[in-house]
Amino acid sequence: MAAPQGNMYPDYPPPLGGEQEKYLLNSLKDFSIAHGLAVRPTPSYVSPETDPAVALATTAPVTLFPSLFPRVCFEQARSVIGAYNELYSAIASDETWLGEIIGELIEIDDFMANLWNVHMKVKKEGYAQTLNLGLFRSDYMVHVDPSEPQPSVKQVEFNTIASSFGGLSTQVSSLHKHLLSIGAYPESISSIVSPSSVPPSPSVPELAKGMAKAHEAYGKSSGGLQTCVVFLVQDPERNVFDQRHIEYALNENHGVRTFRLPFGRVLQDTRVDSDRKLIYTPPHTPNRQYEVSLIYFRAGYAPSEYISQEAWDARLHLERSAAIKCPSVLLQLAGTKKVQQVLATPHSPHLKRFLPNEKQATEVLKTFAPIYPLDTSTAGQEARQLATDPATAARYVMKPQREGGGNNVYRKAIPELLKTLPETQWPAYILMEMIEPPAQSNVIFRNGESQKGGVICELGMYGACLWRQGEGDGQREVLENFDAGYLLRTKGDDSEEGGVAAGFGAIDSACLVDV
Repeated sequence: MAAPQGNMYPDYPPPLGGEQEKYLLNSLKDFSIAHGLAVRPTPSYVSPETDPAVALATTAPVTLFPSLFPRVCFEQARSVIGAYNELYSAIASDETWLGEIIGELIEIDDFMANLWNVHMKVKKEGYAQTLNLGLFRSDYMVHVDPSEPQPSVKQVEFNTIASSFGGLSTQVSSLHKHLLSIGAYPESISSIVSPSSVPPSPSVPELAKGMAKAHEAYGKSSGGLQTCVVFLVQDPERNVFDQRHIEYALNENHGVRTFRLPFGRVLQDTRVDSDRKLIYTPPHTPNRQYEVSLIYFRAGYAPSEYISQEAWDARLHLERSAAIKCPSVLLQLAGTKKVQQVLATPHSPHLKRFLPNEKQATEVLKTFAPIYPLDTSTAGQEARQLATDPATAARYVMKPQREGGGNNVYRKAIPELLKTLPETQWPAYILMEMIEPPAQSNVIFRNGESQKGGVICELGMYGACLWRQGEGDGQREVLENFDAGYLLRTKGDDSEEGGVAAGFGAIDSACLVDV
């Protein structure tokens, strides 16, 4: 997000000789495919004419070495997972507060307005399900402040929908441990990279456990049908193996039947019965029906997916059903950048509303980078001055209310974009101070090619939270709240964006170091 700061890490990674690099790459490619650390290839890498049946897979973009990451920062991010789970479950349960925040966007953002409209229609009818599941990922970068004795993490964003790569993050930490165990790394880094310095990521079993807990809480079908979990997916989906790992863990470890439902087939393959139960009929077995206990959204998070009224009808159809949603539409709205800004604006009073535990609130506050609105409030007017002046805009990133990567506007491009936008649309964005990461290098393997150079790492901490909505607004009972592993994404330091699926980053694991 900003130019990397002075080097606080040892010289790393080491240079590789010809045969050594060949051995490492061959081992990496074979392990990756054998363990499902894979994606469907892009059309630019493998043309549709070469693979008309969409049968091929390729190694997911990965780093050759685990990237260095300060141990103190890793532990800081892990220590607040439970508090963040509490925070966002509380926000999604407080419709009045959330409505006031989203209300500022409805007039200028059709996507936000349509999501809120789904909620209002279901509210009028009455919600059929009080249970909510959040599978979250809170993303951080290491921030180096010369005035502080040690680095810390600052939050980039909080994801409440389609928090991806939990399936592959477990595999990449195993990959790096495997490469270490077979001597693929030079001896010169043995004092840095060791089995104990590369923490495993239990994201596959823990995310599956969160879904299994929700499935169990839903209970048995009152109509005698077998219950199932539905993965709502995009079609086509390049990142299918990431999702499959969690599906397989649900089936093999918990005995939960799962199905993949393309977003475009919701109205064809499901119905809501008189008791508001969601009934799924698999196209391949049309004589068999299942009652859906949980809908896990890996689609439906971007405006580009709602290309017709039918898509919005499908979202309403799912939301009004008795199936548990991961996430509900309110929880999806809680993950917007506007909510993050409201919490993180300096001197904001809102954090303590949802985290009355002072210690928890203090630790979460430490992870916030300064964020400002671009509205007409006092803070917004200050932010507008910062954003329209090229000299000060160079320290900021401007973000819309969008998920999926590739949407942000950086530094000196901010004033130029604002010139093209009516000021009435400016409040749809937030202005965030750049995080200053430390300089380091790595090698990224993507589409059969290795690229070595400076990199920036982004740490994602997964959390799982299951709660029951209370009768009063803002009331809830938290049933499950636990850590669900981590993801490290790494990109070249000349890239502004970090989304792996969007084509910017690579999947990585952390090599913890004391700095």
